[in-house]
Amino acid sequence: MTTKTDDQGEPSTQTMARMTQNLQKVEELRARLAHIMVHRTTHQAALDGPNQELFARAAQAYMKEAVSNPAKLIEHQLEYWTKSVTHFVEAQQALASGTLSAPEDRTGRDRRFANPLWETHPYFNFVKQQYLMNAEALSQAVEDVEDMEPREKQRLQYFSRQIIDMMSPTNFLSTNPDALQRAVDTDGESLVKGLENLIKDLEANDGEMIVRLADEDAFELGGNIATSPGKVVYRNRMFELIQYAPTTEQVHTTPLLVFPPWINKFYILDLKAQNSFVKWVTDQGYTLFMVSWVNPDSTYRDVGMEDYVEDGYLAAIREVKEITGEKRINAVGYCIAGTTLALTLSLLKQKGDTSVKSATFFTALTDFGDQGEFQPFLTDDFIDGIEAETEDKGILPSVIMARTFSFLRSNDLVYGPAVKSYMLGETPPAFDLLYWNGDGANLPAKMAMQYLRGLCQRNELAETGYDLMGYHLTLDEVDVPLCAIACETDHIAPWKDSYRGIQRMGSDDKTFIMTQSGHIAGIVNPPSKGKYGHYTNTDLGLDYADWLEGAKFTEGSWWPRWEKWLKRRSGKMIPARNPGDDGRKILGDAPGTYVAVKARG
Repeated sequence: MTTKTDDQGEPSTQTMARMTQNLQKVEELRARLAHIMVHRTTHQAALDGPNQELFARAAQAYMKEAVSNPAKLIEHQLEYWTKSVTHFVEAQQALASGTLSAPEDRTGRDRRFANPLWETHPYFNFVKQQYLMNAEALSQAVEDVEDMEPREKQRLQYFSRQIIDMMSPTNFLSTNPDALQRAVDTDGESLVKGLENLIKDLEANDGEMIVRLADEDAFELGGNIATSPGKVVYRNRMFELIQYAPTTEQVHTTPLLVFPPWINKFYILDLKAQNSFVKWVTDQGYTLFMVSWVNPDSTYRDVGMEDYVEDGYLAAIREVKEITGEKRINAVGYCIAGTTLALTLSLLKQKGDTSVKSATFFTALTDFGDQGEFQPFLTDDFIDGIEAETEDKGILPSVIMARTFSFLRSNDLVYGPAVKSYMLGETPPAFDLLYWNGDGANLPAKMAMQYLRGLCQRNELAETGYDLMGYHLTLDEVDVPLCAIACETDHIAPWKDSYRGIQRMGSDDKTFIMTQSGHIAGIVNPPSKGKYGHYTNTDLGLDYADWLEGAKFTEGSWWPRWEKWLKRRSGKMIPARNPGDDGRKILGDAPGTYVAVKARG
């Protein structure tokens, strides 16, 4: 690492002037930072991690193991001590040899340590090797804890992993060669820009630390994302209904209505023309309607699941039927909207209403018996904290959900972006998917607790039935033809859990497709990309492992396969419908107004 010097080896006057100027900027930014932290919006402490009882129980179990089986723990400790002392001795010997080189490095590859200095520089190499040894020792210590209930053990593993990731030397300036070199090369300007980025993120989230993943100035709704032409044809307190303009001269008679999740914004399905699900569907000859949910504030405190069903699903279905003159529609539900579509279908069955001709579920959970990676956040201490938060604010703020989802992939979605933004001073990338990811929505207090307590924690819909609007709703009453799409590496709605819920549904006409990739990339997978393939197996009587063992793999997107399925349930071709053909007043252009509202309390 070098800096600009004069002939005597001292930093140049110009360099010193720039560094002094940057330090003055730091003082100004420090004042802004202090103001934010004094006036920041607080949240329930229970949302920051497990209560101390978890670690107390872990320590108790560990000590019990030490008494009953001391040899095992002594062996573990001796292995760690041996590695550490050997590492120290080898480092000393390397330095004593008179060459500035690192000792032999036996640690595995880790993309956090891509800079060659982690391998060649004795200081950075020593820090890296010792960190990885410490991480391995802590992970092994947690693994060795016995006499803990499995779910408690899973939580312990999760939160210990968070501690390990947080303590990586890449996360600290003094032990990050990339950040130090950048600071030297820019005369400290990178640190000033990093502090500016940090303050902007804090200001944008009322003092909550949520790392901005994308350059927000690079995108404009309706400008370069969410650009598919259409009109807002209906609006109520819960949603705007968008009817997209046709792109073909003829369309199938049965309209398609999409319910996106209200945890996020609908335009994940219409990011840009190249990967827009909206554009692709209209290009196949369908009259497409999209629900754009309201982004609730504290006045929506008492809005519950029943409101999403009554004033959301049933209202949207009614309006689409009226606009098109059709008696039946095809419906799609994505994520939580798929869960609620199942509730709605059970309700319609009990009412004798056949408005929904077929249903498609995108990465939807209806059986929460296995809570997967979310288990650490679905225990009473964390849910009690969420309940207190919603009682206080009237909503579950978007930043709380964003933080929870991010820490499931903390190195990719928290620490890595934080290092680039705050320590290297880089502007986040102009990446539309990450922009969407940061444009979240709040949840109404009542709805959030109904979902978390009744559906997630108690698994009522799959087990005993879910009571709503005076009806006892069950999965076996979901009997319309259905197609479910699940994603192989989905950590939010694991495919095997989605599969189990579909198995419980009462339909005699079921199709299940598992696509490669995760919760978003697996769904937003246009045929033109030729990226991820998918698995199919018609025998849904098998358990998930056997289903996958016997499944056929097909290269390429699942979209065309699904469209063939949908076409058989979409009726004859008729002249294309345009928004406003039914004579009703057009309320505005797509993507509408609700989608532009940022998450605030």
